[in-house]
Amino acid sequence: MFDKLEDILRRFEDINMMLGDPSVVSDQEKYKSLMKEQKNLEPLVECYLEYKKCRQTIDDSLLMLDEESDPEMKEMLRDELSEAKGRIPELENKLRILLLPKDPNDEKNVIVEIRAGVGGDEAALFAADMFRVYTRYAERQGWKIETMSLEDIGIGGIKAVSFMIKGYGAYSRLKFESGVHRVQRIPATESGGRIHTSAITVAIMPEVEESVVEINLNDCKFDVFRASGNGGQCVNTTDSAVRLTHLPTGIVISCQDEKSQQQNKAKALKVLRAKLYELEQERQHNEESELRRSQVGSGDRSEKIRTYNFHQGRVTDHRIGLTLYKIDQIMDGDIDEIIDSLIAADQAEKLASMGD
Repeated sequence: MFDKLEDILRRFEDINMMLGDPSVVSDQEKYKSLMKEQKNLEPLVECYLEYKKCRQTIDDSLLMLDEESDPEMKEMLRDELSEAKGRIPELENKLRILLLPKDPNDEKNVIVEIRAGVGGDEAALFAADMFRVYTRYAERQGWKIETMSLEDIGIGGIKAVSFMIKGYGAYSRLKFESGVHRVQRIPATESGGRIHTSAITVAIMPEVEESVVEINLNDCKFDVFRASGNGGQCVNTTDSAVRLTHLPTGIVISCQDEKSQQQNKAKALKVLRAKLYELEQERQHNEESELRRSQVGSGDRSEKIRTYNFHQGRVTDHRIGLTLYKIDQIMDGDIDEIIDSLIAADQAEKLASMGD
């Protein structure tokens, strides 16, 4: 591990030198690539330098304790030694985590799809609630949101919504949200006060570059229609909405948020690219079924991942057995505690599998 860390440290120092080279600065492509690599290596390098500093403190303290005769100085050196020794296991574990293979999609923007499932109007209302959860969470992170399509039911509920969240690391934070989210509460339309159970599905897909997934336009059928709902001037008076059908897979995507057919067509192709990438990833994961089972959640949309029980004020993530009694904060977009717990569990499982 430490040989690898020394190699990484040397590479980081080389990058810093290259970034000061005028010939590199003038080559914007290379400059951006090096800046990105530097940013990715920085947390690991900082942790390793802190580890080396602790190791040096231990060596220096032991040496000075042998030579020091003053009782007060000896006591101070013992405190420094104890503190440095205590930090070593923590830093070693952090280094192991930082050395874990990175998901190549972690830095990317995400396309999110929320669909109402079983539960009728109540499921659609919960879909609207979860749309707000992710919108509020993105706002807290300083990320941008771009709605791609929205199909509402007229009472504040949403049958289906697709939107993009743009921000560095969006996929790394949201990728474990894919699956079935179940809600247990008394619907606003329920006069008898009975608790109903409804469900929605959430899909989280990384934005995919055109070079990664090439789409043959001959495989695509485009239909245009008049957009409905909010969207600004012209959106309801021209045939600007686009319905894209991918003939080989049967995937259908509708986009109507933009004012022009071309803009909506571009968005629909972006969603299709993400869906085709997801299908290929799923096929590969199914071939590696043992690895798939060892991960925190498969990302399978049919997997029930979380329950929101409003009557008891609790949210339970079934994959890691986490229960939090702060449903109001969570429904306002405060989901960091859930996300951090899922990431920690995933890292722990990966470390355990590396040990095996």
